[in-house]
Amino acid sequence: MKLSFSLNSFKGLMERARRSFFFVGLISLIWFLFRTGTKPTRATYPCQKVAATNSYLWLTTFVVPFLLAVPRKTSSLREALTKRRLLLLGLIAVVTGSTTAWYIQEVMKPSEEPIVGLTLNGWVAESQPASSIFVVNGTTGYDEGFMKLINLMGEHGLPFYKSSETGLNKGPNGLIAKDDVVIIKVNSQWNARGGTNTDLLKAIIEAIVNHPDGFVGEIVVADNGQDQYGSGGSGGSLDWRLNNAEDTSQSVQKVVDSFSASYKVSTYLWDTITTKRVNEYHEGDLEDGYVVNDTVNPRTHIAVSYPKFRTKYGTYISFKLGVWNPETQTYESSRLKVINVPVLKSHSGYGVTACVKHYMGVVSDKLTSQISGGRAHDSVGSGGMGTQMAATRMPTLNIIDAIWVNPVPRGYAGSGPATPYRVAVRVNVIAASTDPVALDYWAAKYVLLQTASLRGYTRTSPMDPDNTESGSFGEWLRLSMEEIKRAGYWVTLEEDHMNVYVYHMQPGNGD
Repeated sequence: MKLSFSLNSFKGLMERARRSFFFVGLISLIWFLFRTGTKPTRATYPCQKVAATNSYLWLTTFVVPFLLAVPRKTSSLREALTKRRLLLLGLIAVVTGSTTAWYIQEVMKPSEEPIVGLTLNGWVAESQPASSIFVVNGTTGYDEGFMKLINLMGEHGLPFYKSSETGLNKGPNGLIAKDDVVIIKVNSQWNARGGTNTDLLKAIIEAIVNHPDGFVGEIVVADNGQDQYGSGGSGGSLDWRLNNAEDTSQSVQKVVDSFSASYKVSTYLWDTITTKRVNEYHEGDLEDGYVVNDTVNPRTHIAVSYPKFRTKYGTYISFKLGVWNPETQTYESSRLKVINVPVLKSHSGYGVTACVKHYMGVVSDKLTSQISGGRAHDSVGSGGMGTQMAATRMPTLNIIDAIWVNPVPRGYAGSGPATPYRVAVRVNVIAASTDPVALDYWAAKYVLLQTASLRGYTRTSPMDPDNTESGSFGEWLRLSMEEIKRAGYWVTLEEDHMNVYVYHMQPGNGD
């Protein structure tokens, strides 16, 4: 019994260490210096490139701020700090040099890899109730792919447009009304192929503003890169120089700017408010910031948090409660719609990033980390993102961007969430569903695993949604599902309860 307890404790400790950025970064630095040694050419090895990146982020995130913050009260301390800083600068120079070389070689040159052709088949649910998944295979994002997706939804009873008139893509049960306020939640923490495809984003915005009843609402493209980590080591950006698009200079901000002259379309990087705690509007607080629940969920160990902010056009939004009307002092919950648009990729800690994991860009990791046992990121493995979704606002529609994916499983160099151009694989797929759990299951199993297999990876169990081992993607996706179902929403992981509709775009047939 004592031995079993010790082994379990050790395994738990090692699992936490493996998921700790501080620990991984420190080990990467030690490994980089030891392995490179006096032979700088080793810095070009694949494992060294990854270690160099982790080392650089670790130094800039933990070491530099610490040294700069230490008070210099005595001459001896000043001399010691001077020596430390010189040593630090030397380390940073070595790591930065190799990182820069890798960055130029691996990141700034878009991949010329051929498209991986996936076999994607649809099916009809054998049992009810059922969740429907809509798939377009063969889209670049820079074409009519998203409109084909909307048409596919409409053909199977889910109109994109909410309207009093009934048509192929519109009707009383439609998703987006002409006067809705729509948050398009993208992934902005990573540049290159690690962020949401901006061609797809542009197509989504075009579809919304082309509402058949005439769009008079508002669109906000938003995300929280947590003001930490990410491609730049300092959180997210909606204006990266390197982007996920046919034209890699096309950032989220550039896409939004192309619409803002004619429509109310803006961006909001929640990184800018992620450390500011506020109260709700009805409590008399009009400041932008994060509302945080001090009560930690006993099952998933998350302190739920969500943004509350005023848009460029003066609209007050509470992510949980809806659009605030300062004149009537009421919320319009039904007017606020969330379109969740993650990029499909592997994750070195949690196996897969897709719809559910994407809600890490809704929370404030920094504020929840101040609450004992309630840090948001630590709760992912216990189903915390399911709690987050259910306790704040479920997505109106989830759209998975699988035009480019990162199929590198956990344990291999190049595993996500960072996805340089040279790591990404083009599969040209987008998929949508109102059920984030079913969509994650399908996308991981039939897109990510299939791509990984075609690329020759064998240890793919961390991405397998049918794998329920402790710490696996399949385990925490099930825990997330239970949280969402407990709140009264229908979601499923059973293929018998899924309809999958696939549209194949063919070159030369007008698509």
